[in-house]
Amino acid sequence: METKKHYNVAIDCLRILSIVAVVAVHTTTRTLEISSFAIQKIPFTLFLNQVFRFAVPLFFMISGFVLELNYHLHENYLTYLKKRLNRIFIPYVFWSLIYYCFVYYKNRNPNFLDSLLRGDASYQLYFIPAILIFYLLFPLMHKYIAVIGNRWVMILLFLIQLLLLFYDYHIRPLPLFYPLSIALLNYYAFIFGIILARNQGVVTTFINKWKMLLLLGAIAFGMFVFYQGFSGYLLTQNYLTFYSQWRPSVLLYTFFLSGFLYWFFNKMVVNVSLCKTLAKLSFFVFFIHVIVLETLWHAIGINVFQLQFAQDLWWDPVFFSSVTLVSFSLAYMAHKIPYLSKLTG
Repeated sequence: METKKHYNVAIDCLRILSIVAVVAVHTTTRTLEISSFAIQKIPFTLFLNQVFRFAVPLFFMISGFVLELNYHLHENYLTYLKKRLNRIFIPYVFWSLIYYCFVYYKNRNPNFLDSLLRGDASYQLYFIPAILIFYLLFPLMHKYIAVIGNRWVMILLFLIQLLLLFYDYHIRPLPLFYPLSIALLNYYAFIFGIILARNQGVVTTFINKWKMLLLLGAIAFGMFVFYQGFSGYLLTQNYLTFYSQWRPSVLLYTFFLSGFLYWFFNKMVVNVSLCKTLAKLSFFVFFIHVIVLETLWHAIGINVFQLQFAQDLWWDPVFFSSVTLVSFSLAYMAHKIPYLSKLTG
């Protein structure tokens, strides 16, 4: 396997797209919730909500990719943990305290440590305990990557992943500690990211050759994800049919879409400096965008729904754009303060 450890603008672009997609999912979810899931009246909202569901699986894939590129084989395990985990764990604790004490204090878990372990101080934070599990296991994965990356092993792991996703989506949620279940539902995306990082030359050649097929696959699976959420809710009246992103269809959609966008960003991005800047701000945006969402919603959202403007096509793009712009602006200003990013991400 070959390893090329150089800057890849497409990865930063995908990282930016992932956080933008997270914001889109959360803003449209708020519209759906306040409308009592009247999806037949606001199908455009549901469409946006579904086509951005690639966000979290893509985050896991990028995490595996970046960890592999920056890992040193002879690095001491404790040194590795200190270097990597501090970048994510300290901001996680900081923002968990903010949400726990000041934002969702009325509905908070009575035990902060338990909330920290579960990632439920705010609804976007569940991702962090799950990714920390992968951070802890990564050196072991890296050590045995020759075995894990074997073609037949990867096929077996993929089939098991699809079965877990099918069970969680179609039968019942995995009856496990929540961060562990999230990790189990995303292990293949993380491992796949590692394999991609070790074979960038082969991957680039494959994507260049099959880019149009990847685009067609992304469109087909994206439409299926929307249809699945829409028709599933009409049949069952269970909002989890569109709320859950842990589905076989979403994973396949993520792979096709990210493959095409990897080619697109490598070919089309002109302002690399801007991409680097926005990518550095994305972690802060991940943490703060829910505060921005809540603030803007209580300022304008409730009145908008009272006037039934949310059924108009302009509402969701405007609400999403506002939350995204304010979040990135706050991130930019915060990163201008020396050393603050060590605390806030």
